[in-house]
Amino acid sequence: MGDVTDTTRAAIAAMAATLPTHDQQDVDDATRGFVARSEQRRITAADGRVVWDLDAYEFLRGADAPDTANPSLWRQGQLLIEDGLFEVVPGIYQLRGFDLSVMSVIEGDTGVIVIDPLISSETAAAAFALYTAHRGERPVKAMIYTHSHVDHFGGVKGIITEEQVAAGDTVVIAPEGFMQHAISENVFAGTAMTRRAAYMYGALLERGPAGQIGTGLGQTTSTGSVSLIAPTIDITHTGQRLTIDGVEIEFQVTPGTEAPAEMNFYFPQRRALCTAENTSHTLHNVLTIRGALVRDAHAWAHYLTETISLWGDQLDVVFASHHWPTWGRERAVEFLAMQRDMYLYLHDQTLRMINQGYTGAEIAEVLPMPPVLEQQWHTHGYYGSVSHNVKAIYQRYMGWYDANPANLWPHPPEAVAPRYVDAMGGRDGALAVARRAWDAGDYRWCAEVGKHLVFADDTDTEARELLADAFEQLAYGAENGTWRNAFLAGATELRSGNFGTPVSTGGELLRALTVTQVLDSIAIRIDGPKAWDEHLQIAWRITDEDRTYLVELRNGVMHHRTVDAPPTGVTTFSLPRPALIGLVTGALDLGAAMGDGTVVVDGDASVLGRLVGLLAPVDPAFDIVTP
Repeated sequence: MGDVTDTTRAAIAAMAATLPTHDQQDVDDATRGFVARSEQRRITAADGRVVWDLDAYEFLRGADAPDTANPSLWRQGQLLIEDGLFEVVPGIYQLRGFDLSVMSVIEGDTGVIVIDPLISSETAAAAFALYTAHRGERPVKAMIYTHSHVDHFGGVKGIITEEQVAAGDTVVIAPEGFMQHAISENVFAGTAMTRRAAYMYGALLERGPAGQIGTGLGQTTSTGSVSLIAPTIDITHTGQRLTIDGVEIEFQVTPGTEAPAEMNFYFPQRRALCTAENTSHTLHNVLTIRGALVRDAHAWAHYLTETISLWGDQLDVVFASHHWPTWGRERAVEFLAMQRDMYLYLHDQTLRMINQGYTGAEIAEVLPMPPVLEQQWHTHGYYGSVSHNVKAIYQRYMGWYDANPANLWPHPPEAVAPRYVDAMGGRDGALAVARRAWDAGDYRWCAEVGKHLVFADDTDTEARELLADAFEQLAYGAENGTWRNAFLAGATELRSGNFGTPVSTGGELLRALTVTQVLDSIAIRIDGPKAWDEHLQIAWRITDEDRTYLVELRNGVMHHRTVDAPPTGVTTFSLPRPALIGLVTGALDLGAAMGDGTVVVDGDASVLGRLVGLLAPVDPAFDIVTP
């Protein structure tokens, strides 16, 4: 790690002078209701790997912000390491600090309702064990997934089993569309998203004052076993009510907000509102830097207006699936309103400036937030940022093209890099430009020139080191946790090589695919040019669904549809859905499955080999900061 420059130190000091340091309410709220910390400080997988370390961030505790960290982000990290079991109100508890997200437990007449079981089965089990150690063993009557992101369902099998759900002992509740979006996000683009998430969350970065200090939403992502149990109850409309084990719940569906499928819900007996991830103690992402569907900031804000209208006069506390609660009706409603105003301001002002001819990048540089919002800690960009959220709103409405024809057909990075280097006088000239930028404290320009040097020649160690140095200075000054992680990840890979992806969302999630999703996931892996001259058909009779799908590959594209019966002469595979998934993932050998009757083939089985031979490999460790 490099030293902090005077330019970075001055920029941090100037930013720190604007912070609302007089407001210490979060410090009180983050520790309110504390019951106990877990004695199990390291959580391991079955193979002995440490998937979560509760003490990894102890360097933050009680320490002043170092020169290598933005004091606002440092403060947020200090609040997030307050781990343990907390009472929100009598009968509602939270487990914090065990993962990126927070698990909540609602006590009923005879058992409990668990909300959002973290990312990994291992962290979920450890968190729930802390709850039972202090509140007693209670059966889980319901599991609620607030929305379709993996940190809100992935640990489910650390707490309940599929057998409990099948027997009717536990219901699983989620917003309508949950399965579609949970699968499509984590499978269809899962390889790219998880690789990029390694930059965003910095799970593989060294923890420490000059390293990874958190993401602003939580400290980082656990790296254990991701699981999924399908919902048994869908929440389809606002106003829907359920009573589970004596606990009354009123729901509000909020699709297209922080997730494509998401919901808020209210517990009238406890006067407590859960806002999922629609509110948090940070400006959230309209588009995450790992990649996702662009969210609708306009709808997000208006759903929060509806939330206030539904329960603003009744609630005593707002809690969510990240961070700490907000207590007191007036404070809670003001918190909801400020969060609403933040997203609506960004949306409306971005559109105002779009219609004045500004591009997303231009708006991001000049759009100020209202002073009253700037003076709220929870509106600061620890996880999202004004800069990349403005660009996301632009993208949602206008797309990637800024209307300047010079940007309509640009060269890709590996083609443009040598041209830039040549235009600056070759390698030595370009390096001199980058060094002048460094000396002037213009680390953004240093990084811009440096990336071209590295893409022109990724063996240039001097250019790589200078680019890494620039990334580090940008990281040290960043208030945004994900920006800091991305810059530090880039610097790490420039110096030490590609570190790959720390976690896979396959396995359990793949087993939850519908047949349509299985076939779609095959289609997106077809190597189009390789398949141009192929024409084949396969029928899949899914025995446990009594449905037949006809797959056809032609012109390099694979499409599918349901049919009453396979066409004459088309090879038909008869098998249950789990066996189809096994064949696709390689977990099931076709020959063995045909031998034991799991798969019955009518026709030429070799046609499947032809199809498999056209599938392109995926790369979970593709390069990012190098060509």
